Amino acid sequence: MKLPPYSTFPFLFAILFQFSWAITARSHEKFLYCLSLHSNDSSSISRVVYSENNHSYSSILESSFQNLRFSTIATPKPLVIVAPLHASHIQTTIYCSRKHGLQIRIRSGGHDMEGLSYVSEVPFVLIDLINLRSIDIDVDNSVAWVEAGATIGELYYRIAEKSRTLAFPAGTCHTVGVGGQFSGGGYGTLFRKYGLAADNIIDAHLIDSNGRILDRKSMGEDLFWAIRGGGGGSYGVVLAWKLKLVPVPANVTVFTVTRTLEQNATELIHRSQYVAHKLPNDLFIFVSISRVNSGQEGKETIQAVFRSLFLGGADKLFSLMEKRFPELGLVKQECIEMSWIQSHLYFSDFPLERSEILLDRTAFTKGFIKVKSDYVKEPIPKIAFEGLWRRFYEEEGRYAAMNLIPYGGKMDEILETETPFPHRAGNLYKIMYTVAREEEENLEFQKYIRWIRRLYSYMTLYVSKSPREAYINYRDLDVGVNNKDNTSYARASIWGFKYFKNNFNKLVHVKTLVDPENFFKHEQSIPPLSSW
Repeated sequence: MKLPPYSTFPFLFAILFQFSWAITARSHEKFLYCLSLHSNDSSSISRVVYSENNHSYSSILESSFQNLRFSTIATPKPLVIVAPLHASHIQTTIYCSRKHGLQIRIRSGGHDMEGLSYVSEVPFVLIDLINLRSIDIDVDNSVAWVEAGATIGELYYRIAEKSRTLAFPAGTCHTVGVGGQFSGGGYGTLFRKYGLAADNIIDAHLIDSNGRILDRKSMGEDLFWAIRGGGGGSYGVVLAWKLKLVPVPANVTVFTVTRTLEQNATELIHRSQYVAHKLPNDLFIFVSISRVNSGQEGKETIQAVFRSLFLGGADKLFSLMEKRFPELGLVKQECIEMSWIQSHLYFSDFPLERSEILLDRTAFTKGFIKVKSDYVKEPIPKIAFEGLWRRFYEEEGRYAAMNLIPYGGKMDEILETETPFPHRAGNLYKIMYTVAREEEENLEFQKYIRWIRRLYSYMTLYVSKSPREAYINYRDLDVGVNNKDNTSYARASIWGFKYFKNNFNKLVHVKTLVDPENFFKHEQSIPPLSSW
């Protein structure tokens, strides 16, 4: 076959680009017409649909951009944003997206670590759930209904409005959306006592690929199982969750103890591996590790911050720490009693008297962020931590952190097949690796991504194996991605077993039953059998 002259390639590319753009433009126009045609109230849906030529498009799109890696000029943007006011808007959006071959992305709080809730390489429609955030607290029965667009902070605030002694075991970052976090499991300071958020969900409302609104009874136990920990964006659009609220004391106790390398931080971190997962369920102690100035001019060090929540009083906590972890050197004055809702303000470094800040969806420092995760089954030797410190002293390590999240307690009691989230008994703790810059060109940030990948590689010997497990809510495309079109089981299992272990097979089975055409899909969505 004779190829055309090289000089004609730019011309051919321009034609193909214009042709592709024209097809996309027609799909866009047909989609908008479809929405107006099939909406019960075309004037109603028109108020929640935003195209790129709408003056509110950019502000709505950027309102929940939590990771600046995905807010660049080069980042693919949705053809249309739909911010539904009620379920019928979502049903119409699903119908018209299917009809015109458009993918959808579903955004609750915008904290997906790889931007999969609002970015796609193919033409797509963004369903932004920001308007669906009502919360109904039933104190007498200790239950709550929360719509999927609400944030964790909004949920906690509304619970605290009604009761000082009820809580919910979700996360600590108040701007995270409940739609995404609960879909992936969701953990926080109460999870050693009560398990994950997903373990305490007792019903849900979901819109499937056929536009049906299903509750737990009508969707069946298999699908209800899959949406509580199987990750968002694979099975449908969750409208709302019904939660089992949990009891907490009127006063809880917190502490923060900071130690540097010069204050035996390495020894304390090493010792905590033998202690934290064996403590009573009422006590949660996590460790945050980062590089800081040492106080001596021109010198830096590694700092470990031990932070704790105890479901009890200060006297009991201090006595318990003296017996179980005396090496930490906790003093009584560091134990502070407060309400459960104030403990979330405390861990976020907010003023304790300003609980209304939990309602502020913008009170979050945005930046360029890359996150990875690991699970630890055996204590890591001190020499390995010393090797970590050398990497933290590299240039990029200035902007990095590691969190060590202890397991044990209730997490040891729940079978790994109870929900799709399999990381239960046998784990000492989880590691969250983070590197973040508030202001940085995205191309420049690539060196920080390379750094955290090197750090992750260094840790290979010391973490879980076969598979090397990871947490789905700390989304990481480095562990594997689907093909852009239909993906094979073999391809998806590369990342699937890391997130879900053997539960991945059941997730695929459920997907095949409820979405065999694979309408709900993204780079790490569960594939149906028909895609094998």
